[in-house]
Amino acid sequence: MTKPLRVAVAGLGTVGAGVLKLLGVHGDLIASRSGRPVMVSAVSARDRAKKRPVDLSGLRWFDDPLAMAADPDVDVVLELIGGSDGVAKALTETAIAKGKHVITANKALMAVHGAALARAAESAKVALAYEAAVAGGIPVIKSLREGLAANDISRVYGILNGTCNHILTSMRETRRDFAEVLREAQDLGYAESDPSFDVDGVDTAHKLAILTALAFGCEVDFKNVYIEGIRQVSALDIAYADELGYRIKLLGIASCTEAGIEQRVHPCMVPEGTPIAHVDGVFNAVVAEGDFVGSVLAEGRGAGAEPTASAVVADLIDIARGLRLPVFAVPAKDLRRPAAVPVERHHGCHYIRLMVVDRPGVIADVAAALRDCEISVEALLQHGRSPGEAVPVVITTHETTGAAMDEALRRIGEFKTVLEPPRRIRIEAL
Repeated sequence: MTKPLRVAVAGLGTVGAGVLKLLGVHGDLIASRSGRPVMVSAVSARDRAKKRPVDLSGLRWFDDPLAMAADPDVDVVLELIGGSDGVAKALTETAIAKGKHVITANKALMAVHGAALARAAESAKVALAYEAAVAGGIPVIKSLREGLAANDISRVYGILNGTCNHILTSMRETRRDFAEVLREAQDLGYAESDPSFDVDGVDTAHKLAILTALAFGCEVDFKNVYIEGIRQVSALDIAYADELGYRIKLLGIASCTEAGIEQRVHPCMVPEGTPIAHVDGVFNAVVAEGDFVGSVLAEGRGAGAEPTASAVVADLIDIARGLRLPVFAVPAKDLRRPAAVPVERHHGCHYIRLMVVDRPGVIADVAAALRDCEISVEALLQHGRSPGEAVPVVITTHETTGAAMDEALRRIGEFKTVLEPPRRIRIEAL
């Protein structure tokens, strides 16, 4: 009988428990597809006494996950702890140094330390797999690294956070504002008690940095991702988006340009006719644009015990089969370090919403500020009149640079007739 692949699991939360459940339910199927049995031999977590929805009897328990990573009776370590540093990083480094393969669902770890870990893993001739780190059960890592390997990828983008997508979908469907919908999402368990990581765009940025490295063969560069969350998106903006033929989505977008690599996370107005505009609720979607294949979209559940466990075990099957691939599609020593293109240099169209005092000359002043910054107006919307009162004014622009728009909004925001900071949402032609 072929020797079993011996697996150690560090972290027994939602994902860890999901992996143990999946291996228990589909053990025979996984063995037949792997060519050998895959068995969990050891586990580690912070609280040994905690009740869990899986049977841990018969498994060796390690209070120290680093000791488990060094155990000679372990072939593969699953890092399901989380966090970019601390125990998760030390565990991964220890396992690699001891010649163990590592599978992680940790997007923060890979976004911040991915290049260094890739070099260490390839030097040690072990696998470092992370399908579960981006978009849950959607096999986007495998698609970019293998299925699209023959293509020159020019752009990759997507909805990478189900919490934000659920909130924006609910705001559009119910016409309620962000704060109310967020509270409901927390009550339903779709959002954490501290939702900052999700709604401020950091989670999406971690995942985008990983996709960027894979798509363009460059080192992971999280520090140069522009990050803007969804807190400032209002029900009024969503209503205007509908009127203008758009839907608002939080997107992560990475583009390879002549000037270098753009990495942006921010709310976007996307045309209603595009497939990604109709990805709603907690679902994720990733689009890759290749020179021979064209545009490819993958959609599915981006989080949760079962989809994420599916991705972790898919990596386990690859390792059991003996598949060894470069961590980021090309050998770590060959990863490029292209220039980072700041968001101020991005060319695009913009939606601007102003709350202004309804009096003669206000629109002329706004138009003059845009003209002085060489920004051309595409459309202007103002519904009804309320002389002397606050009214919303919406402007969409033709393409301009981010820097020009920043300056125009700074000038407009200083007008006494503009009663709150201007709201800007970028319009993406996808």
